[in-house]
Amino acid sequence: MKKVLLPLLGLALAVSCGTTKSSEAASAQSSSVAKGDKAFLSAYKMIKADELKKNLYVIASDEMGGRDTGSPGQKKAGEYIVNYYKALGISSPKALGSYYQKVPAEFMKKRGGGNLPDSENILAFIEGSEKPEEIVVISAHYDHVGTKNGVVYNGADDDGSGTVAVMQIAKAFQEAKKAGKGPKRSILFLHVTGEEHGLFGSEYYTSNPVFPLANTVVDLNIDMIGRDDQENRGKQYVYVIGSEMLSSELKVINEAANKRSNNLELNYKYDDPGDPQQLYYRSDHYNFAKNNVPVAFFFDGIHEDYHKPTDDPEKIDYPLLEKRTQLVFTTAWDIANRPARIVVDKK
Repeated sequence: MKKVLLPLLGLALAVSCGTTKSSEAASAQSSSVAKGDKAFLSAYKMIKADELKKNLYVIASDEMGGRDTGSPGQKKAGEYIVNYYKALGISSPKALGSYYQKVPAEFMKKRGGGNLPDSENILAFIEGSEKPEEIVVISAHYDHVGTKNGVVYNGADDDGSGTVAVMQIAKAFQEAKKAGKGPKRSILFLHVTGEEHGLFGSEYYTSNPVFPLANTVVDLNIDMIGRDDQENRGKQYVYVIGSEMLSSELKVINEAANKRSNNLELNYKYDDPGDPQQLYYRSDHYNFAKNNVPVAFFFDGIHEDYHKPTDDPEKIDYPLLEKRTQLVFTTAWDIANRPARIVVDKK
């Protein structure tokens, strides 16, 4: 997650409760999950702690050199991610013609990126069976802060945890597709670059979208879900940020998905407009929200190894990572399969 606070751009957080009418409609449409019980459960079971751990020990290894934007180590991590999707039979978007969307150095430089080299977003795609033009985005950044004074900052939680969660969610959706129960809406698995330097990869994607933003239903963004913070030590929880900023339905859907999966404690502390951390503005979902796309940001908090070389894979709580990943999958499953697109009814 980006460490430096982003400017607020004169925007205020508009936090309010969804209307009763919207809540009832969202709950009623959650029957789309119930009807797909067998397919859902089979796919859900594909999300496993041991597989998350296996992938994270690669993504957050010293071999990747801390995955700084455009670095050889980041490109090596990107190759691992792409090969994972190829092995699963998940293609890149046809409109892009590649798993890679180049993010030019010049684009980043103009936005304060200094002398960063060219880098790439990575995109994998499962086309929807009934509403392929409507896109559900599941995102995470795969860059970190690199190597400093010969010490590798592995970024296992930030955001290796989100990276492997997106990969595992993709595997779950592909399992459903193979069983003839693929998502009705299309799913874009988006691994963005340059987050640590200024949310550059997500800004580039939303400025140059492969799929029209008007057709983008939601962005479920995962940035740090493998640890706990001091305030919640030992709890089964996750912070959810922004889920009711633009849509009165999204928070309701996510809460229903939570009850259907692991019933974690959903902490909305960072939805508070007065919170000094201003986390709504500090990860890649924000570039979608700026473009009126509903978002939910899943996060574990600021822990003692945040942006330190000690953010290593052996410190990840893999059972909790599994549960949080299952929550995001369950939320995405509902949104992808419900009869009507979720509403955008807030500003």
